[in-house]
Amino acid sequence: MTDVQTLDRVVIRFAGDSGDGMQLTGERFTADSAVVGNDFATLPNFPAEIRAPQGTIAGVSSFQLHFANSDIRTPGDRPDVLVAMNPAALKANFDDLKRGGVLIADTAEFTRRNLARVGYAVNPLDDGLLTDYQVHRVDLTGLTMACLAEFDLGRKEASRAKNMFALGLLTWLYTRPAEHTLNLLDARFAASPKLRDSNKAAFLAGHAYGETTESFAVRYEVGAAPVPAGTYRQVSGNKALALGLMAGAVKAGLPLFLGAYPITPASDVLHELSKATDQGVTTFQAEDEIAAAGAALGASYAGALGVTSTSGPGLALKSETISLAVMLEQPLVVCDIQRAGPSTGMPTKTEQADLSQALYGRHGEAPVPVLAAQSPADCFATAVEAVRIALVYRTPVIVLSDSYLANGAEPWLIPDLAAIEPIDPGFATEPNGPDGSFWPYARDERLARALALPGTPGLEHRIGGLEKADGSGEISYAPDNHDLMVRLRQAKVDGIVADVPDLVVDDPSGEAEVLVLGWGSSWGPIGAAARRVREAGRSVAVAHLRHLNPLPANTGDVLRAYRRVVVPEMNLGQLAALLRAKYLVDVRSFARVRGLPISAAELAAHLNDVIDRKDAQ
Repeated sequence: MTDVQTLDRVVIRFAGDSGDGMQLTGERFTADSAVVGNDFATLPNFPAEIRAPQGTIAGVSSFQLHFANSDIRTPGDRPDVLVAMNPAALKANFDDLKRGGVLIADTAEFTRRNLARVGYAVNPLDDGLLTDYQVHRVDLTGLTMACLAEFDLGRKEASRAKNMFALGLLTWLYTRPAEHTLNLLDARFAASPKLRDSNKAAFLAGHAYGETTESFAVRYEVGAAPVPAGTYRQVSGNKALALGLMAGAVKAGLPLFLGAYPITPASDVLHELSKATDQGVTTFQAEDEIAAAGAALGASYAGALGVTSTSGPGLALKSETISLAVMLEQPLVVCDIQRAGPSTGMPTKTEQADLSQALYGRHGEAPVPVLAAQSPADCFATAVEAVRIALVYRTPVIVLSDSYLANGAEPWLIPDLAAIEPIDPGFATEPNGPDGSFWPYARDERLARALALPGTPGLEHRIGGLEKADGSGEISYAPDNHDLMVRLRQAKVDGIVADVPDLVVDDPSGEAEVLVLGWGSSWGPIGAAARRVREAGRSVAVAHLRHLNPLPANTGDVLRAYRRVVVPEMNLGQLAALLRAKYLVDVRSFARVRGLPISAAELAAHLNDVIDRKDAQ
């Protein structure tokens, strides 16, 4: 009888060709982990090419899942288990596998041709390379085809179900419930009984193989993580962002209009919102990024919540329209799902590449509030906050997410929508000018201008991209007026700080001399690294920024309170440079631009060196 061992946490990586279904396999295993109450974080990783050459390293797709019986912050640095569907998957991922870890390899794919294609002179499953690992040689392809013989499928079609065989095996090995995957297959392939039944047969065969083979002396259990009471769902960053935009629109009582052009990794925002036409959402797939931004700005002027989504290259193309929105002082939400650049760069890999562009990438003096989400679930709250700022302050707002957050998933405690404060768009209903007409640039106490819906009787007004006369909105080239308007627009954005919470520092000991300050998706690795440092008996303080423009009012005081400040970023130090210039504090950059999230172990080692003053910087 197989022994059952209890574990606190496990990191599993599924890897194979792009056509091997690794993303689906990982998503299903994640969903089953959620059902048993594990905390989890995921990292999908796939090539940009639509179909890279089969069996090559360039074509390897992977999905990493970290699940645990406690709160976790990252998808893990190194997998405990690697499922390799071919030699390319092994070669691309082997260096990451923990020493002593579990390798499950599909022996059917380790042919002489496939080995030579990725540079293996001999089969690594047989040459002693893997002696320090727990290697399970499983003919996933052959076993799958054997169990599907009765379905009269072609060889190629039958072999595609090997991911379900692998999923069944891992489901047994880690004591996951099987019924949820079977129910999903029933629903997904309801229109094709043969595909439904063959995939279910492969999954059950993999599960049975685990039960009957003598290869696995131990199976594992990972218990539920303690969490606050409530209703949870598995959510990706792009899904949460779309839901947050919808919630913001509902709280403002406005229809939501998304103008977008498909671009990796932002396209899922368009896909998600396109499913919500019954919720007052209109989506427009434009012919290009410029048209998408223009349509969103036009929808905003017409009285909708105007939103446009993109990635770094598209943000550059939208910059003129965003500058127009600054001049108009018109609400607009711009969602930038960052990826590795420059140019096309590595479009499916993550990076915090666009902070400088978001802050400064416009012509003229064109200040824009900038916010950044810290986790997949936090994309929801960040989107709601962006909607609130855009409408209340009459300004475009840029929301920064990135590929890691967009495609990664975690448990999300569904919020009480009634607890989210209403957002008053504050449309004008009567003339406000001293001459009895409507003045679009008359301002409230926040320096926000008056908004009137087009067609409102008695509120006709002129608007456009040329400089405005303060108050009346008439075109003005007067030097003093231009100076005044430029300063008013900057003061309005600066004034948002009144609604920005102070920067909160997590310093349990109260004795830390080193502060780690992050923004965006560095939140997870920073938290995990700080936990390691503290568990080793060291003191380190942590703070995280959601609002990047304007920064919280106490940011300078926080920075000056610590002997050393470290800012980890997936760029070459964009925030660190800003903080050094703004506050004249010796902020030290921990910069990584590898297309992957920052390694918590590597950051923890660096922080220990900083604490010991061994860092060379």
